[in-house]
Amino acid sequence: QVQLVESGGGLVQAGGSLRLSCAASGRTFSTYAVGWFRQAPGKEREFIAAINWTGSSTYYADSVKGRFTISRDSAKNTVYLQMNSLKPEDTAVYYCAAAKYYRDPTAGKRYDYWGQGTQVTVSS
Repeated sequence: QVQLVESGGGLVQAGGSLRLSCAASGRTFSTYAVGWFRQAPGKEREFIAAINWTGSSTYYADSVKGRFTISRDSAKNTVYLQMNSLKPEDTAVYYCAAAKYYRDPTAGKRYDYWGQGTQVTVSS
């Protein structure tokens, strides 16, 4: 069993930065791939970024490529999402999720565990 808790969200001006954290409990978390998703009001959930269990492979949505960076610290059981050059359209609730296998990481159905989400609001 893996439990995920996101933190680091908040209100930031356009062009600013935030770093989200996804802290996990469960001794097997280090073997899981992790993805970040977001959902804005009235919109479908959107894939943002994913990282495999070793941290050697990452994948990003085109909408955030070059602005967001996903990383993990296995010693701390934590995955991070560094978000730079934020835009008002990045406003959403951000969720992290853990998957036993790093296959088709853009698909939410591949993930076994989800956090409760953290709100990110970018003002113009």
